[in-house]
Amino acid sequence: MYKLYEAADLHEAQLVLDLLTRHDIAARLLNTYAHGALGELPFTHAYPEIWLVNEADVSQARTLVYAFEHRSATQEQWRCSHCGEANPDSFELCWHCGTTPPSS
Repeated sequence: MYKLYEAADLHEAQLVLDLLTRHDIAARLLNTYAHGALGELPFTHAYPEIWLVNEADVSQARTLVYAFEHRSATQEQWRCSHCGEANPDSFELCWHCGTTPPSS
């Protein structure tokens, strides 16, 4: 097995694991419950880790992780016609006032 990634938290680790799985890369998530031992263990030993089953997948996995880490933080938005607040495209209602988006 090959250690590929140390995540900041369990949520990030699961996102990376899911990304690898969608690309048919066998990987394991380790240190799943180590966060509970913080204080007893050094914090660097408690990070969730992604390990690859096959070292042959390292190149493709690194490329995917790089893309994950450098993904654009911006997303499409719509502006509420009632209150003027910006809302992500995935919102069906304005988060501030509950108005539907202009295209609805």
